[in-house]
Amino acid sequence: MAYPSQLGLQDATSPIMEELMNFHDHTLMIVFLISSLVLYIITLMLTTKLTHTSTMDAQEVETIWTILPAVILILIALPSLRILYMMDEINNPIITVKTMGHQWYWSYEYTDYEDLCFDSYMIPTNDLKPGDLRLLEVDNRMVLPMELPIRMLISSEDVLHSWAVPSLGLKTDAIPGRLNQATISSNRPGLFYGQCSEICGSNHSFMPIVLEMVPMKCFETWSVSMI
Repeated sequence: MAYPSQLGLQDATSPIMEELMNFHDHTLMIVFLISSLVLYIITLMLTTKLTHTSTMDAQEVETIWTILPAVILILIALPSLRILYMMDEINNPIITVKTMGHQWYWSYEYTDYEDLCFDSYMIPTNDLKPGDLRLLEVDNRMVLPMELPIRMLISSEDVLHSWAVPSLGLKTDAIPGRLNQATISSNRPGLFYGQCSEICGSNHSFMPIVLEMVPMKCFETWSVSMI
């Protein structure tokens, strides 16, 4: 989860988020190099009183500043397309969970189990226990097994919502009348927090998401206790 005064991204928990962080660093380095080059040229032009007449109308220079941006865009586009295809790929999901957005709570249905469904509401501030996180704790956490591919089907029953968990690299719109699909795979156990990321009304800020990733044996025990 995020911490106060945090400037960077949250720690990666899934392979997709690791790829996104690497792509972020890759693109940021390109932006830094371009900015440094432009700043150097501007400084050079402002501090010199001489004018190089051969660069004012040079075919070679025009060719360079046409080809170089195209090469830079290709260096950004290829990794981006690779990650996009990785995010859409689902390899034999072991569990499918259907998530429905409401004003203003989430409901979860484990479609591989009979009668395993529940609503998840934010815990009011007055009911929080010591150590609980304000505006992030829920009464029913979604429990999932770690290190396994899980398919999420996301939709809404009223207005637009968005189901987002930053540390897993997930942000999928919940649209009424439409099922969107996402893949979850966590490298480690733990609690992972998210929130609705689409303005959906007056209580938009009170729709937290809490995922509890556990080993498969713990998940089986939890699923039996919930049925």
